[in-house]
Amino acid sequence: MLNRIRIGEIVNVHGVKGALKVLPLTDDPVRFCSLAEVDLVPRRGGTPVTYKVLSASVSGGTVLLRLSGIDNRNEAEKMRGMFLELPREKAVKLPEDSYFIGDLIGCDVADEAGEDLGRLTDVQSTGANDIYEITGADGRTMWLPAIADVIKSVDIESGRITVRLLPGLREVYDD
Repeated sequence: MLNRIRIGEIVNVHGVKGALKVLPLTDDPVRFCSLAEVDLVPRRGGTPVTYKVLSASVSGGTVLLRLSGIDNRNEAEKMRGMFLELPREKAVKLPEDSYFIGDLIGCDVADEAGEDLGRLTDVQSTGANDIYEITGADGRTMWLPAIADVIKSVDIESGRITVRLLPGLREVYDD
């Protein structure tokens, strides 16, 4: 389990005063409006730099964010592609049987008989339920609905997810 939570990605700038356009990596973008500070991390990794949040507003599927020290478009452009992260202790507390997507990605996935199905490589939110993308060692992709009938156990500490493949799910591959 990581000691940091990735909550967004800077995808563009907005206006001339240094506002950042952020793609939220959370199911509740309104949470950005209550942040006092956030850490920016370069795409290729590196040391996080903490910025004070001046303002945040949700606009469509993105968040417009103003950070202290980023006062013009040129400074904001340098931030494009960076990730926004928080120390885990500052993250929102999740309900039981809920997980941060960043904790799920990279977990090994096996069926109840112990057969390795691959690694969880992405989570898509559909509204009704999430869809887990599983990529096998052979490069093939399987999509599984994140529902109780399919996802039997999640062990973030060991990086392991156990699933029950309902009839027809094994055949849902990207060839």
